[in-house]
Amino acid sequence: MRAIVITKPGDPSVLQLQDIAEPEPAADHILVRVHATALNRADVLQRMGRYPPPQGVRPDVPGLEFAGEVEAIGEKVEEAKVGDRVMGLLPGEGYAEKIVTPERMVLPIPDNLTHEEAAAIPEVFLTAYDALFAQLDLRFGERLLIHAVGSGVGTAALQLAKTAGATVFGTAGSDDKLQRAAELGLDVAINYKTQDFQEIILKETQGQGVHGILDVVGASYWEKNLTCLTTKGRMVLVGLLSGANTGANLAQVLTKRLRIIGTVLRARAFEEKIALTQTFKECALPSLASGKIKPVIDRTFSLEQAAEAHVYMEANKNFGKIVLQVRE
Repeated sequence: MRAIVITKPGDPSVLQLQDIAEPEPAADHILVRVHATALNRADVLQRMGRYPPPQGVRPDVPGLEFAGEVEAIGEKVEEAKVGDRVMGLLPGEGYAEKIVTPERMVLPIPDNLTHEEAAAIPEVFLTAYDALFAQLDLRFGERLLIHAVGSGVGTAALQLAKTAGATVFGTAGSDDKLQRAAELGLDVAINYKTQDFQEIILKETQGQGVHGILDVVGASYWEKNLTCLTTKGRMVLVGLLSGANTGANLAQVLTKRLRIIGTVLRARAFEEKIALTQTFKECALPSLASGKIKPVIDRTFSLEQAAEAHVYMEANKNFGKIVLQVRE
């Protein structure tokens, strides 16, 4: 089968389309013919040699999610059937024509969604769902700040937060991205290149701040994030785009009784990922099936254009997800 292979750590040019061995499903696994996958920042880091996959996963084939059709099943598979349309998370190896995955890790693709739309769901929607509800314990009527609201995780978190009855503040680097986020329900748009998000939030909340922050930026936002949180506020870190090291002011953490939470999805134990997948299936998948929330796709590339897609992602041009079409 064909797959995108990282020939050596480096820039996008190291991604090459090659023939590799087709995987075989274990007893409780399914073999899926992939129709589409999608890009994530972790793929870029893996390509650079800075984010190795979990043990037992090929380090030279990136890809953390898939959408496709079940082609074969293991002898212990109980529910999945050949021909089922499914999507799900992967620890890696998603930039390929076929993947194998445990049956309990897949989600059915709602009838109203294409394979390309489905491929834009697993990583960002499960990350956002977990961050907002399992980690932040977001509640009705609370105020939430989402950094990089135009990103894949940002657009997913925005929609999930609005369905939960939150007031959402969001930052992005262009007015166009903020306008498009407003169409998804964003309440207060902040262009971080021309505005100070701390000033805007304190002004809009009469100095009270927000109850929760979902941050993918990290170090450079640390102090302002703490200032923006209200007493007993919570912040979840799901990315470190600006770096990991900061001169932390711990006084605000103590005096405001803040909770700072770090989370990752890829490195979690298998059973944790299954539990999250099944919870999402029950609580959030119906909203995708009804169209109440939706995957946001910026642009679709072919599998052969994976290097071009990585260049596009690193330019930070996208609003929502970048999808790779593997099979028409």
